[in-house]
Amino acid sequence: MQKEFISLQFKTKSNFDKNLKKLKSLLEFTPKHSIILAPEVSLTGFCYDRFDEGVEFSLKAISEIRELTEDKIFAITVLERINGEYFNILKVFHNKRLVYSQKKYKLFPLGDEHKYFSAGKEEGIKIFEIDGVKFAVLICFEIRFSYLWERVKGADVILVPAMWGSSRREHFETLTKALAITNQCFVIASNSANSNMLKGGSIITPFGTVHKSYDKNIISSNVDLKEIKKMRKYINIGLN
Repeated sequence: MQKEFISLQFKTKSNFDKNLKKLKSLLEFTPKHSIILAPEVSLTGFCYDRFDEGVEFSLKAISEIRELTEDKIFAITVLERINGEYFNILKVFHNKRLVYSQKKYKLFPLGDEHKYFSAGKEEGIKIFEIDGVKFAVLICFEIRFSYLWERVKGADVILVPAMWGSSRREHFETLTKALAITNQCFVIASNSANSNMLKGGSIITPFGTVHKSYDKNIISSNVDLKEIKKMRKYINIGLN
């Protein structure tokens, strides 16, 4: 089965409307039947000084974004308030419908996330299926916790939305590549292009081949999902 995998990479500005306009223009450029991932909280950033404004804007934005997902799978993390608590939450859209959501479980202490967000639960990290493809998600900081890798074992595609600092570039690139090799699956990693962020959006194959760019807004690769079964048969470590 052939699929177009896409990692988006762009700057998040203080003007939320400009961020949405940029994202929509990139989405409209992506082909049908593609699987697309945006950087972490790319519509608003963490915007702690404008938190409620960011939450309200995210609600408006996702209603517009959803309309652009016909014949596409699109994943993005946004700010959301649920029963008075604030979450960094990933949402996956397919054919204009919300088909999956996942709250960030491991909050990044160096970014003070724990002071503003409530954490999701470990059991919220799980494999979900769309059109016969098994997906899983680890949000940014979560890839540092090896025990969470067990929760995504068996996925065909692992999505890693991130806002990862440039000073820890080697960590991100090593961990995402190891995630693909260990799980013998594809990894789509999307990182912020802000000046202090890593950039380096990538698509990584089950063999560990990395398709990456530090400059492009759209990093794409046409992949054959049969590579997963081939790799798991070639080096059998017990994955189905």
